Amino acid sequence: MSPSVLSPTARPRGFRPSWLSPKVFRTEVLAGLVVGLALIPEAISFSVIVGVDPAIGLFTSFTMAVVISVVGGRPAMISAATGAVALVLAPLNRQHGFGYLIAAVVLGGVFQIVLGALGVAKLLRFVPRGVTVGFVNSLALLVFMAQVPELHDVPWPVYPLVAAGIALMVFFPAVTRAVPAPLVSIVVLTAVTVAAGIAVPTVGDRGDLPSALPVPGLPDVPFTTDTLTTVAPYALAMALVGLMESLMTAKLVDDITDTRSGRTRESVGQGIANIVTGFFGGMGGCAVIGQTMINVRVSGARTRLSTFLAGAFLMVLCIVFGPVVSRIPMAALVAVMVMVSVAAFDWHSVAPKTLRRMPAGETLVMVLTVVCVVVTHNLAVGVVAGTVVAMIIFARRVARLADVTAVTDPGGGLVVYSVTGELFFASANDLLIRFDYAADPDRIVIDLSAAHIWDASSVAALDTVTAKYAQRGKTVEIIGLNEPSAEIHGALSGRLTGSH
Repeated sequence: MSPSVLSPTARPRGFRPSWLSPKVFRTEVLAGLVVGLALIPEAISFSVIVGVDPAIGLFTSFTMAVVISVVGGRPAMISAATGAVALVLAPLNRQHGFGYLIAAVVLGGVFQIVLGALGVAKLLRFVPRGVTVGFVNSLALLVFMAQVPELHDVPWPVYPLVAAGIALMVFFPAVTRAVPAPLVSIVVLTAVTVAAGIAVPTVGDRGDLPSALPVPGLPDVPFTTDTLTTVAPYALAMALVGLMESLMTAKLVDDITDTRSGRTRESVGQGIANIVTGFFGGMGGCAVIGQTMINVRVSGARTRLSTFLAGAFLMVLCIVFGPVVSRIPMAALVAVMVMVSVAAFDWHSVAPKTLRRMPAGETLVMVLTVVCVVVTHNLAVGVVAGTVVAMIIFARRVARLADVTAVTDPGGGLVVYSVTGELFFASANDLLIRFDYAADPDRIVIDLSAAHIWDASSVAALDTVTAKYAQRGKTVEIIGLNEPSAEIHGALSGRLTGSH
């Protein structure tokens, strides 16, 4: 068997991991370091959203990244504490306490494993392109919007520092790509602010960094039915939001790297990572788009090593180099995230030339997805709303393709109705008004050779047509059914009302 036809999980004899190559290893290590730095401020911010100590968010990002690097289905994708999961679990923590939060994370992980095993990842194929583009653009906007508070009511040196950081990331790759430009920007801006004694907000201002590794333990809750009923709704919501964000991000990485991810494995892996995270006192997480883009698109990482090292470096930076990391100016990390948002946004999708050629429905779906995500800060709301609207638009479009034409026999004793197109709930209702029940002769033939029956609504419509003619003493013959249409018509015709 040639390498090109090996399955994604197959390993040829003598297989050697790609990251053992010195060039790849250097890329993965440096990417992991940059991502580890970029995870710190966001993990602390999400801790604030949930209402827990900053160390909890940092522990979450550490365990999620390390575990998913082993059990996940999408190499180089970063999982950590995220705003989507934080927003879902914050009310539970406020109302019932931290123990219930941990229980929800563990149960949410169990739900994700079950959903993954049931093949929920396959539902991603029903997400249209307009929703995917809207998802990417809305995430880019959310990443950018998250930086705005860092630029409000701050000392004036913050602004030139951010500008300098962006300039470094734009122009430094022209000098060399051996070292990631974001890492250079962080190091240079930190050195400048420390050496010059410039007083600007730093990572240390966000909260104390942890000084030791997390310790595993069970959730501090009573193991009762009441606890389960309290926790389960939040756990299920967390599981669905986490899987949706992770699978959509995995699809984006697939497109960037021209490789396929194991979606079922990723779904189960997210569940395992959240269970481990919960037992270590973390607040749950999923794939995170900003740091994934830093890792894959900006730094060029492609293997699991970068994901593992991102989590490992995060803890090493916090525990061993905490005093140094604390002095990194937030301006440096803001500059990195601004560049990530610019790189992640699909600028082609909003170009005037593209918008003129794109069907109005596709553009509407993309805009609706973006608006819903940006307004609610909930990716699930945007994806579900966009997908539903896209399906409605598709159903209306296909329904209009169904048509009925009548040909009357010259002798006047027969009329043949030729039905073309797809017959389903959206087009079946229009079918009823296309026949002349009163004026037609005694014999009617409905030719479905160019049509296809998809559902019970279509069978019910044909039964209604037959019944209307029968009331007038006329006979109807249905011909031309293809095999699938004949099966559904034979199984349901005459059995869709209580009288049969």
